[in-house]
Amino acid sequence: MSFTIIEPAPARLNRSELAVPGSNPALFEKAARSAADVVFLDLEDAVAPDDKEQARKNVIEAINDIDWGTKTLSVRINGLDTHYMYRDVVDVLEQAGERLDLIMIPKVGTAADVYAVDMLVTQVETAKGRKKRIGFELIIETALGMANVDEIAGASKRNESLHFGVADYAASVKARTTVIGGPNKLYGVLTDKEEGKEREFHWGDMWHYPISRMVVAARAYGLRPIDGPFGDFSDPDGFRAQANRAACLGCEGKWAIHPSQIALANEVNSPSEEEVTRARRILEAMEQAQREGKGAVALDGRLIDIASIKQAEVMVRKAEQIAAAGG
Repeated sequence: MSFTIIEPAPARLNRSELAVPGSNPALFEKAARSAADVVFLDLEDAVAPDDKEQARKNVIEAINDIDWGTKTLSVRINGLDTHYMYRDVVDVLEQAGERLDLIMIPKVGTAADVYAVDMLVTQVETAKGRKKRIGFELIIETALGMANVDEIAGASKRNESLHFGVADYAASVKARTTVIGGPNKLYGVLTDKEEGKEREFHWGDMWHYPISRMVVAARAYGLRPIDGPFGDFSDPDGFRAQANRAACLGCEGKWAIHPSQIALANEVNSPSEEEVTRARRILEAMEQAQREGKGAVALDGRLIDIASIKQAEVMVRKAEQIAAAGG
């Protein structure tokens, strides 16, 4: 390990993150009873300009009055380039109780954006004597944000997670797509010409780089990387495929923009019983190896060493975290 030690964010279960419009309070109780690990009440994109003020009031009332159980509860504020943002932060923190865990900051472009919200949150917390320190979720959804993702990830001790906002990111980089997440049939490669063989077209993942880039920044600063929305909630197979590829790249959760996506996100981002069993066997084998003075050992025909312990420990901790949450 480096001599530079990074303090990890609080260990929250973040397999699924359900988006709930602040302008639709009829959905709040359903969200509280859902199987989502995290719920964010949205004051930004899902709320029309004329409804912003009422949505803010709805969210404050919901935080105070609804039993959210053991869920992590977040509020997505409006962007720093709007005149809604400061009132979102001030009103929610001054009027809502201690139940709120996180604030989600959209379209973060620079570390200064995070600093600005941190300053405002700190002032309100101090003035009101709030006991629970609010954490930050940061959405990387612009070219500027991706270019500055490292500085953003390390911009505040409040930072807990980075999220990939695929739709706004696509618009920012002027990508040729109008869907929210998912593949693009034009993004691929054609095999070389070979006499007597038909050329094949292989689809690629046009979001591989930005997600990988975000994951590296998040992990480097001890944050949770979370994949954002998949717009077609009538396509569970497509959602599962996108969630699996994000999980393979290091993400530990994915947004659910519809209740039907919660179970899929939880499934993909939970280790299987087989994986957990193997992880426990690795830990047992390495414990035995250490008692015998060995640094590495073979298990089922494969080499395992100290790095294997770290991988296995991550999986076992996740399984224990899910079990503790009743999952």
